[in-house]
Amino acid sequence: MEANSIEVDEVVPASRKLQADEAKILLGAAAKLIVIKGKKITEFAMKGRIRGDCVNAMLGPTGNLRSPTIRVGRTLLVGYHDDVYTSTFRGA
Repeated sequence: MEANSIEVDEVVPASRKLQADEAKILLGAAAKLIVIKGKKITEFAMKGRIRGDCVNAMLGPTGNLRSPTIRVGRTLLVGYHDDVYTSTFRGA
């Protein structure tokens, strides 16, 4: 984040396990969800209701929120992909 001069508002340590309830809270304020798993990038347009498939996409095999999870405006990013981060942060 520092390399791109991105200011971080909140950091949650990995030892604090966030699960489906916290994922729903994050989704409640999002207009768009981007989930990155390896090379697969999936985008969801949030239309006022929290869908189960969106929550499931945000969680790893242990049921915990995947990391990193970052909110940029009303876009929620879960996972990491350099090109997605560059384009998202450039537009913020």
